[in-house]
Amino acid sequence: MNKKTTKTIIKIHVPANGNTLLDKAIKNINSNQELLTLWKVINTNAVDRLGMSDHGPVHFQIVANISVKFVRMLVAKDIKMSITKNYQLSDQYAELVVFLASVLHDLGMTISRKDHETYSLFLANNMLHQIIDFLSTEEQTIVTSEVLHAIISHRSDGKPLTLEAGIVRVADALDMSKGRSRIVYELEKLDIYSVSAAAIEKVDIEEGKEKPIQLNILMNNSAGIFQLDELLKKKIIGSGTEKYIDVHAYINQKTEKGLLKEYRI
Repeated sequence: MNKKTTKTIIKIHVPANGNTLLDKAIKNINSNQELLTLWKVINTNAVDRLGMSDHGPVHFQIVANISVKFVRMLVAKDIKMSITKNYQLSDQYAELVVFLASVLHDLGMTISRKDHETYSLFLANNMLHQIIDFLSTEEQTIVTSEVLHAIISHRSDGKPLTLEAGIVRVADALDMSKGRSRIVYELEKLDIYSVSAAAIEKVDIEEGKEKPIQLNILMNNSAGIFQLDELLKKKIIGSGTEKYIDVHAYINQKTEKGLLKEYRI
């Protein structure tokens, strides 16, 4: 790979907050030229060839930051992660699992959009041996298994068995704020998917009053309801995160005469 190509690759930044496992994984990922190139190939297929929205390092960074934030918010409320409950590993391992699943979940897009979740398993399994080589054999095996489960669970009919997998599933769907889903819309592929995606202005995550996590979603058009009801809602229901996440959506009254004041999932 020439120097020009290398410089154009965006690397991942997630606050480690004292998590040495996460810090080591981030450094290993950002120095792994094979993985960085795979991310480039993913976006070549997604954006250049299929006219889809970004599925590269920007997407992975957004999903990773949301996933890690969710874990920290839930742990702060004394909610046990699955890896802690089942394997007695600390919350640092839970952060590591959701981070790794977030940055590796679309690797199969280098092969095919259809069934990319399944193809991602083979590629991710290979990459994980390199990325978490600082763990013991037993820890590597557990973390790898949990990451691969989270990856396969993000497919449309996925059934997460762990809270970590459910978190990644929902975080993946939350990469929907302004400018992130407009490629298809700008290419004039006008349908309910492209129009509703363009209607999402902003997604804010804060501590909830009724549940640990509250999502506040601002829309510039009521078409965004489709994005929430048909896509986000389907990712949340059955993910295991339902009792922890509250969703509030609002219409920006300055951009549209709202047909409703508030939408709740």
